Amino acid sequence: MKIIGLLGVMTALAVQPALAQADGDTAAGQTRYAVNCISCHGRTGKGVAEFPSLIGRDHGYIANRLTQYRGKTEVGPNSAVMWSMAEELSDATIADVAAYVSATFK
Repeated sequence: MKIIGLLGVMTALAVQPALAQADGDTAAGQTRYAVNCISCHGRTGKGVAEFPSLIGRDHGYIANRLTQYRGKTEVGPNSAVMWSMAEELSDATIADVAAYVSATFK
């Protein structure tokens, strides 16, 4: 019985980093946002000129949109701009940006 309990704890510890990465790292997302996103979406996520607001967007929405842009899917009038911004993003980086945006711009 002790072995089963120990295996359960070990499994939980092994899975935890994978779950954390799936949710994203907000600090890494903030860094990426400051480099790639801030000039169009602004410091407060409200959007600048014709670029959309990110306020109120949840993690899944942001991650899905970035994944679509990375795949060159047209989803709006600024798609071509976003394609070049998203083409080099890894899944982990997308999760990081989504974590930052969804946690910061409520």
